Amino acid sequence: MRDSDRSEGSRGLAVRNYSWIGAAAVLLIAIVVGGVRSLVPRPNDLTAREIVNDHLRSLTANHLTDVLSSNQHTVKPWFDGRLNFTPPVIDLTSQGFPLLGGRLDYLNERPIAAVVYRRREHVINLFIAPAETATDSQPSSQVRDGYNIVHWTKAGMCYWAVSSVSGAELGQFAQLLIDQGSGPSTPTRG
Repeated sequence: MRDSDRSEGSRGLAVRNYSWIGAAAVLLIAIVVGGVRSLVPRPNDLTAREIVNDHLRSLTANHLTDVLSSNQHTVKPWFDGRLNFTPPVIDLTSQGFPLLGGRLDYLNERPIAAVVYRRREHVINLFIAPAETATDSQPSSQVRDGYNIVHWTKAGMCYWAVSSVSGAELGQFAQLLIDQGSGPSTPTRG
């Protein structure tokens, strides 16, 4: 074999080695970036965590309501002037979800409405805030730290229902609100 053939063969081998090393490096970077992304909570995860924390805080801090009333015509006007929107407040007592009252709460450092219901001995916090988009969405369910959460958007508002009640019952609660018109609200953004 001639020296020129040997050097071309060595060069080809070196190029193949560098190609393999480059491909391995790209694969390693993709795995690391993918792994880091899975460790960083997605916004929905952060919101779900904050919703559950707000729910727990309302139970443990003995601050379930700012306005204690089973009358929707008392609870809804109580929010006037306290928020830049008026949340819908629906009486579901005849369906087994009596209204307890409402309070101001915070989500992503913004004030939101918390309308409080009960199902037997379980408290249901319904958090309501203006939606970022006007698109309505179907209810989606998840479990976070043993608490059921149902989230949906309707008529320009976002809803998060959270409780220790069963997922099926919380889904029924959400569907009742949707069917009875959990909107429209009265946004007064500005």
